[in-house]
Amino acid sequence: EVQLQASGGGLVQAGGSLRLSCVVSGYTFAEIDIGWFRQAPGKEREGVSCIRNDGKPYYLDSVKGRSTISRDNAEKLVILQVSSLKPDDTAVYYCAAPIFCDEGFDAITLKSSFASWGQGTQVTVSS
Repeated sequence: EVQLQASGGGLVQAGGSLRLSCVVSGYTFAEIDIGWFRQAPGKEREGVSCIRNDGKPYYLDSVKGRSTISRDNAEKLVILQVSSLKPDDTAVYYCAAPIFCDEGFDAITLKSSFASWGQGTQVTVSS
């Protein structure tokens, strides 16, 4: 079973940046796609970004252009960097794997029982 540990969240002013990390174990890391998801109070969980095993990324429209996802296969690590943070970015952020990373990855992942999930890290953006 894949195990994931998310970290890097915190309290940040609007316009600031955060670097979220996900360490993955229990699987052949280089072969799997990995995603970041978030859930805000009173809202459904949604996909933020994912990265394929070949390195191709996908992004939620609301974070596209201000986010970068990357992976280091040697360190079994996936990084999501988000800049120009907005109060609407406030949520608990979760990493999940393995997933199918492609257009519509959020719906595919959330309606399946395929992925394992990390514990989540809280991101709070103040105005």
